[in-house]
Amino acid sequence: MQIALTKSLATEMKLKPGSADVAIDPIFTWTATWAKVWDDSKTKEMLVLVNNATRFPVVIYPVKRKDLRRASKIIRAAIEHTLRSLYINPELIDDYFRLAGAGAAGSAGGADGIEFVKNSSTQTANWLGHIARTASYIVANRLNQMDITFDDTIGVPISYQFVNYAKDQADAFRPSDKMINSLAELTGKPIYKTRAFELLVTLDLDVYQASRRIIVPPTMEFSTLHRFLQDLFNWKSYHLYEFEFFDENPFEPFLRLVPFEEGLEYDEIAILMANHTLEEYLPQHKHLTYIYDMGDYWKHKIELVRTLENFDQQLPYLVDAEGQAPPEDVGGVGGFLEFREIMLDPDHPEHEDMKSWAEYWKPELSDRDKLPGPRRIWW
Repeated sequence: MQIALTKSLATEMKLKPGSADVAIDPIFTWTATWAKVWDDSKTKEMLVLVNNATRFPVVIYPVKRKDLRRASKIIRAAIEHTLRSLYINPELIDDYFRLAGAGAAGSAGGADGIEFVKNSSTQTANWLGHIARTASYIVANRLNQMDITFDDTIGVPISYQFVNYAKDQADAFRPSDKMINSLAELTGKPIYKTRAFELLVTLDLDVYQASRRIIVPPTMEFSTLHRFLQDLFNWKSYHLYEFEFFDENPFEPFLRLVPFEEGLEYDEIAILMANHTLEEYLPQHKHLTYIYDMGDYWKHKIELVRTLENFDQQLPYLVDAEGQAPPEDVGGVGGFLEFREIMLDPDHPEHEDMKSWAEYWKPELSDRDKLPGPRRIWW
């Protein structure tokens, strides 16, 4: 695998790379740069890569200068993690690295199968600049929400955005689609073939239940499941959240997964959810809850419906959705019942004020929110 370095990154790595080998298939070549992100009055850095054949992005944040001594290992891992975050057939990814000569540390092509060369393409440098700006927006958005998780998969939502539409919209494509299709063509393997969990997520609102039946990969991390549920229930991730697990006693959790270290204080059963995946706890524990907003206390019951051994559709997947979720900061179930009563009565003296406060909220789910099929997690 060949990684072309921009001048700024080569300088940071203290390298003087040679010229690129143009005979290598572009699917096995990437271009990388070193970018800065403005964050909480401090400058932090990230590594940004783009695949030369597909414009597929990989972003690693944060990265410290001392980490660049392990750049080949970090880059190799980030490309793999980003591809696996698309939840495609893992055989495609394994074959890709094998064919690229980057199957393991010490394989052909240098450390971790990677050879660093000099970038000479203005076009790819421009691509990297666009990716870096978009990644900075994602970082800022997460900092403004209660989801301060950063890793080497920030490039995933960027890969869903259309590119190459400046001259002719007919030429536009999503880098994620182009990368996936290229891997399928390269390896001859099916794109989607993986084990999956079907989950039923239910929010009891007293007068009705808001439910979402979903199919998710076992390798999904709980922080990602949180973002997926936020999208499905139209929450804004303004508040704290956690996951609780239950065994025999349905009223007393034996484990609590929390996103921040502050949640560990005075709680003997709490652990940090970072890097924990669904398959670590399912199917052995079939009942858990997702609690969002400790003030309004929206308690979503999650049940494992079944395990699918060879799911052949894009993940995550919405099977069906029923019932509109409340808006943010409405005051819990009691506040929602009062709010809903006002919203359903055009003659109520507070109707117009409440309608203005609720902005785009509607009593019924839109057709788009109910539409079954694969869903992309955009943030």
